[in-house]
Amino acid sequence: MLLALSRPDATVPAMYWRRSFPGRPDQAHAAREFVTALLPDRPRLDEVLLAVGELVANALRHSASGRGGSFTVDVRHAADCTAVSVTDEGGPVDPVVTDADDLAESGRGLRTVSLLADSWGWHGDDTGRTVTVIFAGEAPGTTPGSEPASADEDDEPTLPLNAAVDEPARAHADGLAAGQP
Repeated sequence: MLLALSRPDATVPAMYWRRSFPGRPDQAHAAREFVTALLPDRPRLDEVLLAVGELVANALRHSASGRGGSFTVDVRHAADCTAVSVTDEGGPVDPVVTDADDLAESGRGLRTVSLLADSWGWHGDDTGRTVTVIFAGEAPGTTPGSEPASADEDDEPTLPLNAAVDEPARAHADGLAAGQP
């Protein structure tokens, strides 16, 4: 299922920030602090920060950003929607959700992101990629003041697992890359 977020009310201004970071492991913490400082009262901030941490870790591990390069974090917040993009310097493998073995020490990052975010997607190639996550104000299946909907362990996730075809997130990420808020 694809989740398309409605366009924010035109009367509410969008806020947009961008910051580049050196491609070093200690910068994952700096990127999370950057987002925290911009969105201190944001509902679901913990989920946003976890997603940012995973995207930065992937940029450092799977792209040229982690081999002496850099990465950029873009944050767009309007009305009740927040989008965060991490742009790296590219690598040989496209971002995909995988099923990690129970004993694997890695391979769960994008699965976690796909389950937390309302939508996510990516665009780019081996010279640079942007991965974008989109969060609405409340977690999927919740209303303000209610408990999150429970899911059986065997239920299939309802959020997009194939980022390559997540068109709403890709269109948003393309707009961010083109400098459009």
